[in-house]
Amino acid sequence: MIRRLDWYIIRKFLVTFFMSLLFLAILIVVFDISEKIEDFVRKDVPIHEIVFDYYVNFVPFFINQYSPMFVFLTVIFFTSKMTQDSEVVAMLSSGISYHRIVRPYILAAAVIATISLVAGMWILPRANATRVQFEQKYNPYRKVKMGHDMHYKLENDVFVYFESFSAYNNTAYNFTMEDLHGGRMHSKLEAESAQYDTVSGVWKLRNYFIRDFDAGLQDHIRSGRQLDTVFSMTRDDFFRNRYTIQQLNQRELNELIKTQHMRGDASVNMSLIEKHNRFSLPISAFILTIIGLSLCTKKKRGGMGWNLAAGTALGFSYILFMQFSEMFVITDTLPAQVAVWLPNALYAIIAVVLYIKAPK
Repeated sequence: MIRRLDWYIIRKFLVTFFMSLLFLAILIVVFDISEKIEDFVRKDVPIHEIVFDYYVNFVPFFINQYSPMFVFLTVIFFTSKMTQDSEVVAMLSSGISYHRIVRPYILAAAVIATISLVAGMWILPRANATRVQFEQKYNPYRKVKMGHDMHYKLENDVFVYFESFSAYNNTAYNFTMEDLHGGRMHSKLEAESAQYDTVSGVWKLRNYFIRDFDAGLQDHIRSGRQLDTVFSMTRDDFFRNRYTIQQLNQRELNELIKTQHMRGDASVNMSLIEKHNRFSLPISAFILTIIGLSLCTKKKRGGMGWNLAAGTALGFSYILFMQFSEMFVITDTLPAQVAVWLPNALYAIIAVVLYIKAPK
């Protein structure tokens, strides 16, 4: 049963947290506008697009990325103030156990974790898509990308290779597709180029040759100037990056990971990082809440200064460790599920040690 004390702590927790986020949002907008105002004016960007297509979608994404640190600082700030005002001492003196005081902190952290989880899985992907469309619309100097020596597995025993792919005209050059069902080659398609039509989803093959092999390994050759066909791949499959993956909701992300595993696509690591981050960030709210509470329930000389300094250092170290651990995935040193959860595992150990020592 939630009692008056619980509501008191939960209200302090959530009000302080969301006020901190509001202050952060204002800072983000002010600094970002000061940096990009000349570009907005030069490109004559409408104000309603700047506000609703860019900042309304950019600020929540940025806040969610750094929410663990602000959970930590929130707990340290208002708990240190409660400690300095002897409120914690009064609670313990009235017979309330230290473990009982922790409960409203966990409930408030659960609210924040739930919001972060739902936002990361379903709300932010849509916001990211709108933001990226805005950035692409008003950035005409985007670098044209070229892919080289690409191999893909479209489905069981069907493989595709092309020497290069140009994002400028959506064309793959020296295109080859082999059908190896049953342990032998059934057909091989070669084309000078294969251009993807983004409207119809059709690949237009030019100067193509198709060799069909029967059971006696006799081949039958067909050729032509142009052939329109459909493959289970699009141009987006060749240029997946962190920003395009962040536009996928949880169902779409899971489907992409399944497809990338089947194709042996190396970019699956980025998809796995994004998937596990969406779960690890909400869980960090509980871990950092326990650490912050354990650090601040004892009075110290100098007031909140030491607590805020320690909290800021630990918060930034967590964010830094979280970013650094992703490098282990990109370099194939550790699996994504291990590397992404490593910061939480380490800080969970720290939380348990501090929590055990705190009542003493």
